[in-house]
Amino acid sequence: MFLRLVVLAAVIGLVEWIVPGIHVHGGFLTYFWLAILFSVINLVIGSLLMLISLPLIILTLGLFLFIVNGAVLAITAAVSSHLDIDSFGAAVLGAFLITVFNGLAHLILPITRKH
Repeated sequence: MFLRLVVLAAVIGLVEWIVPGIHVHGGFLTYFWLAILFSVINLVIGSLLMLISLPLIILTLGLFLFIVNGAVLAITAAVSSHLDIDSFGAAVLGAFLITVFNGLAHLILPITRKH
């Protein structure tokens, strides 16, 4: 789990570097804290938002998940003073890139425990 958070912290740093509307204030511990915060908010609020918006997710064949993920990233920015997002478009793009890069990192790195 610790390694997953480290990977997510690195992905958040990469996304901050790519997306001009996302700004993180602090060093690596700040990225690690944002990874923890994003994970908790995604687990609690993200799951609730997905449940509430399930009809829209089905109707748009999953495309509404981009909006939900952007909202989760925007909520993370609202809760933390270390993350600033200029627009909702930057939040949606950032959340999309976090999802893609995090998924690629999990494919490349053997960070899951096998039984």
